[in-house]
Amino acid sequence: MLSFIVFFPLLGAAVIALLPLERERHAKWAAAATATVVLAAALGLFVAFDRDETGFQFVERHTWVSADIASFDIQYLLGVDGLSLAMVVLTALLGLVAVLISWNIELRPKEYFAWLLVLEASLLGVFTALDFLLFFIFWEIEMVPMYFLISIWGTGRKVYSAWKYVLFTFVGSSSMLVGLLVLAFAAGSFDIIELGRMDIREALLPTQVIFFLLLFGFAIKLPVFPLHTWLPDAHTDAPTAVSVMLAGVLLKMGGYGMLRISLTILPDVARDASLWLAAFGVVNIIYGALVTLVQTDLKRLIAYSSISHMGYVLLGISALGQVGLTGAGMQMFTHGLITGLLFVLVGLVYDRAHTRQIGELSGLAHKMPMIAVVMVIAGLASLGLPSLAGFVSEVTVFLGTFQKHEALTVLGVIGIVLTAGYILWMIQRVFLGERLPRWEGLSDATAWWERVPLVVMVAVIVLVGVYPAILADIIETGVQPIAERLV
Repeated sequence: MLSFIVFFPLLGAAVIALLPLERERHAKWAAAATATVVLAAALGLFVAFDRDETGFQFVERHTWVSADIASFDIQYLLGVDGLSLAMVVLTALLGLVAVLISWNIELRPKEYFAWLLVLEASLLGVFTALDFLLFFIFWEIEMVPMYFLISIWGTGRKVYSAWKYVLFTFVGSSSMLVGLLVLAFAAGSFDIIELGRMDIREALLPTQVIFFLLLFGFAIKLPVFPLHTWLPDAHTDAPTAVSVMLAGVLLKMGGYGMLRISLTILPDVARDASLWLAAFGVVNIIYGALVTLVQTDLKRLIAYSSISHMGYVLLGISALGQVGLTGAGMQMFTHGLITGLLFVLVGLVYDRAHTRQIGELSGLAHKMPMIAVVMVIAGLASLGLPSLAGFVSEVTVFLGTFQKHEALTVLGVIGIVLTAGYILWMIQRVFLGERLPRWEGLSDATAWWERVPLVVMVAVIVLVGVYPAILADIIETGVQPIAERLV
């Protein structure tokens, strides 16, 4: 089943790429069908997952390169635990959303939807791969579709932003690769499951150096200040669907890598680095929120808010306990969902008004009632209103971290106040301000491919907010073994 989920998008991409030019209008239907099947399969895994068991389930293990060729077996090894399953479901959901909100793409639609499915496949591979080499291959593949999607279908300085993204990612990947290879060859295994059970100290490795190399690569992707500068440019110039995948899933690769590899395999170094992780998390929260307050472009506003909210993930990781790690996992899921929805809404506004400048937009609610209502819901979820998904994850992070870093946790709470400031201010200026005659001709979200993503994402945000156990119970089974290693 996992192989099907990972590689079916590649099959869909191949079918789309082979469509004759006179049938390229069918590319969007083929992409939507492919993404729907993947989401259905991911939800099937979610239902079938045994919540009473910790560890990996649905494991697929085959020898890829035998020990006769390499110094040890390299395996095709896939599996999911509660942490990775949540990311798989999130990726599948946002993958379908990305296809639907791209329904009106006219420039080279075959290539566009094919690259979008390749991107989804690479992300699914990252969250299911349990062999270092396989994990790294999927991690690198993701750069290729991202470059083309931004540089061809983006706006503004699209080529500059695409290259900036690639260069930052390449530097982080290089650092990560060195750490992975040193760790794997010294320990004699690429198997992430096996390495997660070993005492790496016995291998006499420079564990602090390896931890830093891995953390550096993951920190760029998260991103952690001051390694974040690629994110606002990439978001601003990317097409809406790519911004959804970037904020919703790609940033989570950094947090996932820290949890899956850094903390699990090198727990002793992680304990020593706990205070530094918390400090950088708080810097992300406060810095990101303060910079968000002064943004004049809707996309850049949400981009910088993502930097702030990913600080909560780092803060939860720094707690090194089950509650904090569960909060970090939940924050990755809920932030991906909420921020993905915010980017969808910004895209809908831009498609109609042809501007993202907050100072030029005013009083849009009376012309876009549905978009305005969903923006209010998404904004309130982002600032942590009770009964919505953002509240549950942030509170769990604070409860887990306060036991270990009291002062830094209190500073982190300030981020919620700042978030309320820029979210409410943005909604007031864009949707509730003075009605301007120039916007009288605007229309609301009326097409089915616009309304379906909005309704589904709002429903999930409310469901997780009202009944958080549906997500927390599964993520907890994934982080429990990690927390036990860190005791």
